[in-house]
Amino acid sequence: MITPIVQFGTSRFLQAHADLFVSEALERGEAIGKITIVQTTGSVERAARLTALAAPDGFPVIIRGLVDGAEVDRTQQVKSVSRALSTSADWDEIKRIVGTEAEVLISNTGDTGYAIGPDDLAMDIPASFPGKLLILLHERYRAGGKALTVLPCELVARNGDTLKTVMLDLQSARMAGAGFRDWLENEIIWANTLVDRIVSEPLEPAGAVAEPYALWAIEAQPGLKLPCRHPSILLVENLSPYEKLKLHILNLGHTVLADIWLKTGRPQNETVKAILKEPDVFSTLMDIYETEVIPGFAAKNLGDEATRYLAQTLDRFRNPFLEHRIRDIANHHAEKITRRIADCKAWSPDVAMPRLTAIIESR
Repeated sequence: MITPIVQFGTSRFLQAHADLFVSEALERGEAIGKITIVQTTGSVERAARLTALAAPDGFPVIIRGLVDGAEVDRTQQVKSVSRALSTSADWDEIKRIVGTEAEVLISNTGDTGYAIGPDDLAMDIPASFPGKLLILLHERYRAGGKALTVLPCELVARNGDTLKTVMLDLQSARMAGAGFRDWLENEIIWANTLVDRIVSEPLEPAGAVAEPYALWAIEAQPGLKLPCRHPSILLVENLSPYEKLKLHILNLGHTVLADIWLKTGRPQNETVKAILKEPDVFSTLMDIYETEVIPGFAAKNLGDEATRYLAQTLDRFRNPFLEHRIRDIANHHAEKITRRIADCKAWSPDVAMPRLTAIIESR
């Protein structure tokens, strides 16, 4: 079977996000086709998933949480994956698929996914994701250079622009040729995307548990091709509002709660849903949202969007199935205050934010 979608990464996030979206869209006839999953590392644990990911009956994704305050607990079989391959065992087949079949590439290769190690140049199959991708794209270029959209899902600002820069720098160092460079720069669609879904745990041998909320915002550009149509996939002119909503409502709220937790000697294993049952804590958080954060968004003509997103965020915080421990959120707390809270204040400098200012000054 031809697979027009090639996915780099076997993470539980992708299983409950892109793979699930495409599976649901296939049932409605609204996907471009099925997926080949490519395992990019030599992880024994992840290698064990490959057979299960491509099983004819699919793999389960359990959706648990709150939607408009009501509990959701359902299981869906994901049947969008046709093949699951490993770069270490199936490199020639992967080169063929990317060279001749693919129309959309999806990646989720972790926080250091774009890093290139010192030994990468010497390997027949490069260790890094960019190194592998360069060889695969060169194979496609040699096969005629058909159009291709790359949808990176790494949590990197302007991830498409960032990956494009990495790839052009890598091409300059490893593969001379003006024609190939021009093709990489002007014919490949490097999309900027934002993904958002809490995927709380894996299932064995494949599958995941995830919250109901999901977002895949993709910045529009000429020639871009989507893998499917889905309510959680938004094609947008500008990613910035979606980035700000996530950063300054969801992430900011987590950091406010972590700040309270750190300063008041609360239980070590306390979760987000548990701390929000404390009336004083909930009142403090809502006061910050209603008198400081939402007015900041309103000053940018995003007040309605922020109000809706806040309601969804509170459902996510109160998810009765999710054990989201505040001590984990509190890691690298000072840096998170800078990124999530100080940046919010700087973004809307004309809005008074006394409580958030106090958190910033106490770093």
